[in-house]
Amino acid sequence: MLCPVFAVSLKRNCIHFLAKGDAGTEPRRCRDWGKSECTKSIQVEAIIDPDSTEPKDCGWTLELPLSSCQTGATKDMLVDSMNAPRMDGQAELERADPGLQIPILIQRQAPPQKSFRETAKASLRKKCSLTPTALKDAILGFFPVIGWLPKYRFREYIVGDIMSGLVIGVILVPQAIAYSLLAGLKPIYSLYTSFFSNIIYFLMGTSRHVSVGIFSLLCLMVGQVVDRELQLAGFDLNEDAAAARRNDSNETFPASELPLGGLSPECGKECYAISIATALTFLAGVYQVLMGLFRLGFVSTYLSQPLLDGFATGASLTILTSQVKYLFGIKIPRYQGYGMFLATWVNMIRNITQANVCDVLTSAVCLTVLITAKELTERYKKKLRVPLPTELVVIVTATLVSHFGKLHERYGSSISGDIPTGFIPPQAPSFGLMHRVALDAVPIAVIGFAFTVSLSEMFAKNYGYTIRANQEMFAVGFCNIIPSFFHSYTTSAALSKTLVKTSTGCHTQVSSVVSAAVVLLVLLFLAPLFYSLQKCVLACIIIVSLKGALWKFRDVPRQYRVNKTDALIWCVTMASCALISIEIGLLVGVLFSVLCVVGRTQHPHVALLGQIESTVFYEDNRKYENLLPVPKIRIFRFEAPLYYANKDFFLKSLYKMTGLDPTLEAAKRKKCKRGKVPTDGGDAGKGALGELGQADPSCHLVPKQGEFHTIIIDCSSVLFLDTAGISTLKNVWKDYKAVNVAILLAGCNPSVTESLRRGGYFGNDDTSVKELLFYNVHGAVQFVRSREQVVDSTL
Repeated sequence: MLCPVFAVSLKRNCIHFLAKGDAGTEPRRCRDWGKSECTKSIQVEAIIDPDSTEPKDCGWTLELPLSSCQTGATKDMLVDSMNAPRMDGQAELERADPGLQIPILIQRQAPPQKSFRETAKASLRKKCSLTPTALKDAILGFFPVIGWLPKYRFREYIVGDIMSGLVIGVILVPQAIAYSLLAGLKPIYSLYTSFFSNIIYFLMGTSRHVSVGIFSLLCLMVGQVVDRELQLAGFDLNEDAAAARRNDSNETFPASELPLGGLSPECGKECYAISIATALTFLAGVYQVLMGLFRLGFVSTYLSQPLLDGFATGASLTILTSQVKYLFGIKIPRYQGYGMFLATWVNMIRNITQANVCDVLTSAVCLTVLITAKELTERYKKKLRVPLPTELVVIVTATLVSHFGKLHERYGSSISGDIPTGFIPPQAPSFGLMHRVALDAVPIAVIGFAFTVSLSEMFAKNYGYTIRANQEMFAVGFCNIIPSFFHSYTTSAALSKTLVKTSTGCHTQVSSVVSAAVVLLVLLFLAPLFYSLQKCVLACIIIVSLKGALWKFRDVPRQYRVNKTDALIWCVTMASCALISIEIGLLVGVLFSVLCVVGRTQHPHVALLGQIESTVFYEDNRKYENLLPVPKIRIFRFEAPLYYANKDFFLKSLYKMTGLDPTLEAAKRKKCKRGKVPTDGGDAGKGALGELGQADPSCHLVPKQGEFHTIIIDCSSVLFLDTAGISTLKNVWKDYKAVNVAILLAGCNPSVTESLRRGGYFGNDDTSVKELLFYNVHGAVQFVRSREQVVDSTL
């Protein structure tokens, strides 16, 4: 029984229900009713506000327990009842009676009326106001170290920070020397890069744990650009053939091929190489800072985790390929252009007879020691407080053996050569060379930022603090801009060193200062001691460091079982990076990922729904058993936005799933009326809901699809509509109406509803919205049932 409540009085945060009495009696409070008079549902027709003398129309239907109806209810219960879905079909019964006022459960707020000019002025006034507070906040935001360093917990943090800084410093030295092979530069420049990047990130970074420095993937990308420009300038890329000459860096430009950029002819191969690298690094940093200024951090969101993993694995294969020649001591130049992976292996196989026995034996011993130590570290990492400094031990031992055994003089083994001490005077990057590397700097900037921010966010989440992605972009950008004046090249965060950093007790970026101090010690005093270090030893260190990326091949079957699309993105990106080039592979991966997203929306899942017995829920007939068909109603679900790219698929799926193409059906009925097609016996169906019982009796064609008179489109998965989508729905409604089949929409979100309203789907004055749009599927079904009852009662 429905309680006919007349009004609600809001007093003292309590709702008092005033009921309509019988004829000639005064209204009584709901709490005075007996159980026979008050049941579960209460129809509220008006609210009496103590601050107003007039009642406010509302038309709310409250779903309250019996005790609440007898004793009153709180405002929260009223709000909850307003938000609760109406599943009893009362609203649909009210819609069936045209004379009954439709209750309003919720009403959209009017958007604030502000012009673009006013909004822009307010935003500029807020961001550009130069007050002491704003200036202080800007400085603290740009240099976060000013905020956290005075609060540094010395006794609690200092031991862990020093320990992790020393360990990272010990790891940085051999890695810096080894990764110089990837970048095609001298080891001293890698040490400069490691030193300056740690200092700058200490001042500007917001992550407490990330280790910023040289990164193998970026070193390879820099090295490919450097080799290309050296080749275009006419230099010999076979550094192994020239390694025996201590003064090979004094080679000058060929007179006929003097490159542009304002460099003098006295600038040799090494000078030109670092000039290209610094120009590339400066531009990459400028791009990253500009991305921060224009809030373009969203670009990194297009680099999904499968894409980044595939990129890392493909680049690792390229790095591995570029280092194999050092393992065997084969003197072949780097291959330039697309297909470097295959071309290098073919060249290696052709020249395998030139392998240096000394380098092969040294590589075998070093690989065995490094891999064994890495496996032991992984197995006993919980027991080891500090990781084993295997790389440093191998480098020191190999250097001593090479020096005292005179392996270079006796067997022709390639060595690192001179590593000077101290700092070279700073010099501005060559602006004349920047136009040659402007495009190459774009993927370097994006990859460097993406890896830095993703690692920062990951470790911030693990350790319970937050970072500022925009400030991270500034930090990594200035880690490239400023060091480019000091003969350094591109940097970013590296996962392997960050993991070591956190495992050795790091608390803050004070550990980066300690690591920089270790590198500074090598720069000032110890660098010349590595003169006799074999390049095959450095290649072994590089190859072993790729283990994590290369072992991602083992995750492909598991990833395929979880998500086939992600596995395909990984494979395509990896293969493109390895077989074509790193830059092209990254572009292919991004485009393929976007196409996969578009493909999911262009051909989404569609379903015809059935009702779960004794419930108000509906599910896919093809995926669930024991679903009940809804008589004379087809419920169609489209699980994607409806826009220009998938509107044709929407129509084909709708016609196929419902078994009724309205265009063909209308043509058949026209022929039936003209007598061109013999008619079948039977009843002609009910027609559209607004015209039930009014179908033209002159045509009795009843095809198989005439078993239903309503199609309910479940729009709960439709995120948005464009102009083409709105037009498609309008045409569907019109076409099906022509064959006496009604189209109802259910579960539309507010943006879809607003798009339909603006597109005129509900008519010029939205008069038909109450009969075309429903909160959920069950509400639409109940509405159809109530209309059927009304029609049946009039027949």
